Amino acid sequence: MAFDLPKLNYAFDALEPHIDAKTMEIHHDKHHGGYTDKLNAAIEGTELEGKSIEEILVQGFEKDAVRNNGGGFYNHSLFWEILSPNGGGKPKGELLKAIEDAFGSFEKFKEAFEEKAKGQFGSGWAWLCVMDGKELMVCNTANQDNPLMPNGCGGTPILGIDVWEHAYYLNYQNKRPDYVSAFWNVVNWDQVAKNFEDAKK
Repeated sequence: MAFDLPKLNYAFDALEPHIDAKTMEIHHDKHHGGYTDKLNAAIEGTELEGKSIEEILVQGFEKDAVRNNGGGFYNHSLFWEILSPNGGGKPKGELLKAIEDAFGSFEKFKEAFEEKAKGQFGSGWAWLCVMDGKELMVCNTANQDNPLMPNGCGGTPILGIDVWEHAYYLNYQNKRPDYVSAFWNVVNWDQVAKNFEDAKK
């Protein structure tokens, strides 16, 4: 069964002014669409065909095409879900408590996450992950790698920010820190909380 490009739950312009419509359209249709098509081509006729994307990423891969496009497919699928035109603010309940326990406060978590996002050299991602012991940690990965992969931090990502230039350059140019700061205005904390609960199972 081939992987399908997931549809957005909101219009391309719904996240403005924080993320502009043209960036969203190109990012989703062209970049994520390209990763999806190339992933399907890379696994067709192999033992990976029919496996879930999580199974593919966790077990590893012999071909760079699977690593790069599988990571790109998974990372963006999570990314669109944790964005919302009604996002922003801060989490509640168990997720907020877990963040405060792990980082001391929500603000300190944001500082740690932003440090990973802004400090990622070149293209990549910053993540909030649930580790085996159920504690939270932040990490970053290069290119389309993610924490599930053998070279990742070993956690399950529940929140991620894409810091490839294609995610922000039309609007922010070289000002990645401004994009990272604006990101908090569109985070869908309800979805992140659901990801948190699923990761603990």
